[in-house]
Amino acid sequence: MEQILINLIAGAAGGGAAGKASPNFDLGTAGNLIAGAVGGGVLGQILSLAMPAITASFASGNFSVGGVIANLVSGGAGGAILTILIGALKNRAA
Repeated sequence: MEQILINLIAGAAGGGAAGKASPNFDLGTAGNLIAGAVGGGVLGQILSLAMPAITASFASGNFSVGGVIANLVSGGAGGAILTILIGALKNRAA
């Protein structure tokens, strides 16, 4: 459960940062945070499936700094990527 929360929070932060960094992809504050949280959650879960050691460290209760950092990075990157994709699609449709 902690892993998902880390991914969602990092994703929301990544989405907010990506949206504000480029006005072309900005979805508004709420849109950036929602798209970021979804993207962070999805990419974070994909990373967990690809790297079972991270999931095992969280499941056993032995939080490793590397595992937390990996979740923060993957969540933030996923949030930024999804926000940029949605922003690009929104601008293309407009």
